[in-house]
Amino acid sequence: MNRFRELSIVAGAALASWSGMALAQAQGISDAKDLTAVIALNGKPCGTVVNATKRGEDDYVATCQDGNRYRVYVKDGRVIVEKAN
Repeated sequence: MNRFRELSIVAGAALASWSGMALAQAQGISDAKDLTAVIALNGKPCGTVVNATKRGEDDYVATCQDGNRYRVYVKDGRVIVEKAN
């Protein structure tokens, strides 16, 4: 299991315990929910991720329901969330 997936599962489980949502099994839905959790746990405004584009291994651009866009990627074993242009 890659590092981003491990961290996103932990983040998703934490968010799920707060909101009572279940983690989805479908890859596209799972990615959106994982990214939503990672962005929220990094304190960034988002709401829900409505679209995610995979740029490479452990590298996504997520578009949120509130219009914010974030690049979420792994660098040196850490998940980085930064505002995308």
